[in-house]
Amino acid sequence: MILPVYLYGSSVLRQKAQDITPDYPHLDKLIGDMWDTLYYADGVGLAAPQIGLSVRIFMVDGSELAEDRPELKDFKRLVINPRIIETSPETVVYQEGCLSLPKLWADIERPKSVKMAYLNRDFEPVEEWFHGMASRMVQHEYSHLEGELFTDLAPAIRKKMLQSKLQAIARGEVKTFYKTKIVK
Repeated sequence: MILPVYLYGSSVLRQKAQDITPDYPHLDKLIGDMWDTLYYADGVGLAAPQIGLSVRIFMVDGSELAEDRPELKDFKRLVINPRIIETSPETVVYQEGCLSLPKLWADIERPKSVKMAYLNRDFEPVEEWFHGMASRMVQHEYSHLEGELFTDLAPAIRKKMLQSKLQAIARGEVKTFYKTKIVK
């Protein structure tokens, strides 16, 4: 089932998400609904807070970007209860956007590589290094679980320039082809 994406201004996007356990209610349905929502909205990543749930689960699928970035051909992950355990000292600036902040982009600096500990769908522990665009994708979604949005990481001058657009989104003055919701 396709769920509405919570937009900027929704309080759930500013909460630090909580870990889940294997007995989380209707977990298989949640995961299926999140994949459906991600693909319908034409995104490359989706975190549970973006559908109104303050729990530590996100998914990424870079396969749509594989034509320009062949290293993402088979990059698809479901990530549960992640923690970043190491980052590279090198950083990269890249333009980011977000389903929760439609029609808004900003150049954001993040570590070039990141090592993450997380649980897979079977709740088995995984430690994995992510590099390049895969690293960018998982860091962006991880930020959602920490109650952060990509605009929080923008340079001060850019944040100021984005303020009126952010306020418009928070008032629901943005059109998308996917379902959205704002809950204060």
